[in-house]
Amino acid sequence: MNLENNKIYKNAKGVTLVALSITIIVLIIITGIGIYSGKDVIDATKLESLRTNMLLIQAKSKEYVEQATFEMGIDPDSSKKESVRDKVYSTDAKLEKAENDIPSEFGISDTSSCYWLTKEAQSQWGLEDIKLEKEEKYLIKFDEENEEVEVYNTLGFDGKYSLTDINQIKIDE
Repeated sequence: MNLENNKIYKNAKGVTLVALSITIIVLIIITGIGIYSGKDVIDATKLESLRTNMLLIQAKSKEYVEQATFEMGIDPDSSKKESVRDKVYSTDAKLEKAENDIPSEFGISDTSSCYWLTKEAQSQWGLEDIKLEKEEKYLIKFDEENEEVEVYNTLGFDGKYSLTDINQIKIDE
């Protein structure tokens, strides 16, 4: 019986070290491809989330720039502009005036009509679902002359901070 078992073991074929190595290498390659494509999907999702949030803020902000334009009237002087901005953007819209704390990456020289989105404004505007990461803020630049609004994000995406620039980013999916 013992002699018979030895013959079976001698004739038994197992997995060779070469076959095992090839199998492991193939699994590593497949895993790498999966992780790389998963990263692209995550980046695309983050970009779309940021773009959507900025578009929501822009849409709501346009209501306030139209209100301010109406209240300023035709050819307002600088003091009238400032008092209307203070009333509409700070009081009505619950935004915080941006003083000199605007990041240089934004490229904004005239900060007279720039405001930070506050938690209170988010709540009032129905944008509570916009969750901000640590140190993340949204800046809104109003242009009453053209009734336009530009939205900026302090974290941005891929070196872009304004909604106009972010709308130009394409991620291959």
